[in-house]
Amino acid sequence: MDRIDKKILSIINKSIPISERPFLAVAETMGMSEAEVLDRLKKLKTSGIIRRIGATINPRTIGWNSTLCAADVAMDRIEEFAEFIDRYNEVTHNYLREGYPNCWFTLIAPSSDRISEIISEIEHALNIKIINLPARKVFKIRVALEIE
Repeated sequence: MDRIDKKILSIINKSIPISERPFLAVAETMGMSEAEVLDRLKKLKTSGIIRRIGATINPRTIGWNSTLCAADVAMDRIEEFAEFIDRYNEVTHNYLREGYPNCWFTLIAPSSDRISEIISEIEHALNIKIINLPARKVFKIRVALEIE
């Protein structure tokens, strides 16, 4: 990832323009072509640096449910665990932390039943216990990372 990639990520991390061609606006800001911006983003996605580009929506405002989940996964199974949970579109974040439990992820789904179903599928497929930690109160903090 070079300086230009970092600048593109910094721009879209703060706000993607709402337009028919949002990456054209990013390209114009960068002084480059829309095709080059899209090509760079595709390469960042293919290389695993970025997982997705999308809106952040408060699930409760659209009647959906969300929860934070945790599991303690043996270090030699971390990749297997991450690859399995990444198959679910409902998984919005996953990360490794020191301590117990060490693997954390968030789920957003149309119903609590769907969340329970996903957790059950993960537990049965991987033989790993998932701790379900639904929020009692939601605090949203806007995070805009300066990547460059």
